[in-house]
Amino acid sequence: MGHTHHSGHSNEVQPRDPAKIKHLLVVTGILGVLTAIEFLLAFTMERGVLLTSIFVIMTLVKTFYIVGEFMHLKYEVKVLKWAIILPVLFILWLILSQLIEATHVFNSRLEIFG
Repeated sequence: MGHTHHSGHSNEVQPRDPAKIKHLLVVTGILGVLTAIEFLLAFTMERGVLLTSIFVIMTLVKTFYIVGEFMHLKYEVKVLKWAIILPVLFILWLILSQLIEATHVFNSRLEIFG
């Protein structure tokens, strides 16, 4: 007949630090709420600069939470943070400057060629 051995230990995995788990759940909740707001705005607001600006700002906030908490950048040394943040800021500046320049060129061509 089969014999089972019980060592008195549970097979359940218990969280080591309930405060950390609670913090991660709060961050996940914040991300969920922001996503729900984005979803609501996408179907209720008129398309345009305001909606796009709101989406960009909310995306940056969500990115901060994801990179800071889930990728643990929030807890790294300053040099590593800046080594990651500065190139991203440069790329964002590059994209923004190209959009501004493209708008200027487009408007200039309209004025010149009609």
